[in-house]
Amino acid sequence: MKKFLASILTLALCLGLATGCAGKQIPAENDTESAGETGVKEIPSLKIAFSPYADADQITTATEPLEQLLQAKLLEKGYDVKDIDMTVGTSYTAVGEALSAGSADIGFISGGNYVLFSDDCDVLLTALRYAINKDSENPADWNDGTIEENTKDMSTYYRCIILAGPSEKGQELQAKVNAGEELTWDDLNSATWSVLSPTSASGYIYPCLWLQDHYGKGISDLEHVVQSDSHTTSVARLAAGQVDVMVSFGHIRIKNAPKWESELGGTAPMVEQTGVIGVTEGIYNDMIAYSKNSDTMADEDFRKALGESFIEIADTDEGREIISVFSQVGYTWGQDSDYDGERAAQELLKSLEG
Repeated sequence: MKKFLASILTLALCLGLATGCAGKQIPAENDTESAGETGVKEIPSLKIAFSPYADADQITTATEPLEQLLQAKLLEKGYDVKDIDMTVGTSYTAVGEALSAGSADIGFISGGNYVLFSDDCDVLLTALRYAINKDSENPADWNDGTIEENTKDMSTYYRCIILAGPSEKGQELQAKVNAGEELTWDDLNSATWSVLSPTSASGYIYPCLWLQDHYGKGISDLEHVVQSDSHTTSVARLAAGQVDVMVSFGHIRIKNAPKWESELGGTAPMVEQTGVIGVTEGIYNDMIAYSKNSDTMADEDFRKALGESFIEIADTDEGREIISVFSQVGYTWGQDSDYDGERAAQELLKSLEG
């Protein structure tokens, strides 16, 4: 009887206390209820990988404020992201591989890289860039003695240019183009080229297609090719005369003219030492892609909140300053079909490169 009365007393005390005996035994469930009451969902981590659009240190420094801005925006939308891990890939391909493996949740990548890895990732946002004041497919039109300028118009595409530098061969090629003469295959094959990895749209794919359209050959047919890890490296090699020709996006001189002499090794203003010798067709802009193999990105509502956050951040002065390191000025919602043209380009490239 004493044991029975003691049991009844213990049960009564447990039911009567505000904290409750059962509540003390299952704190994890109470934590979940608390999160539900506040409407905030906890995300342990978000892993972001940037393609090497510039030097890793430059990107790391420029994007450092993004972590707090993104955490604050996502918290407004009901997501408490505890940690944002931002890294710069060693190559464009490395970022695609990280998305494919799920070791990166989202990645800033090119259209060419996306098409290569689109079985394992999908488009979240397409980047916007300011259009530039030169858009002609005639390279001589770009060599009017002025550096290209950004306009106030937003653009979803850009062009790739083949840019010759201050070396003797580079100057020779520029002179022929500016005189209205057609470059021969021998002209180009005798030059040393700087290109990027085969997944880079402006650093490889579209220049290869340009060569095919004009000469029936590809980059792999050139005798002197150096693969660079970033556009910045290509510019530095061009300035130093280590290469005669480089390939890049059409606004490459806008970014690098101010530091051509002070940091990159040029001996005169960039506009005087470089010239465009080829211009490709339009290329759809880079993107923010998400991994299909990421548990975090499997949540459609979170993807929507993340996309909205990037769009809103990019619409602020601080946000525009951050993403300027990627030559981007904003974002819009993207979709897989936007890159069907890129798929066609890659299929052609495969047939060309064997």
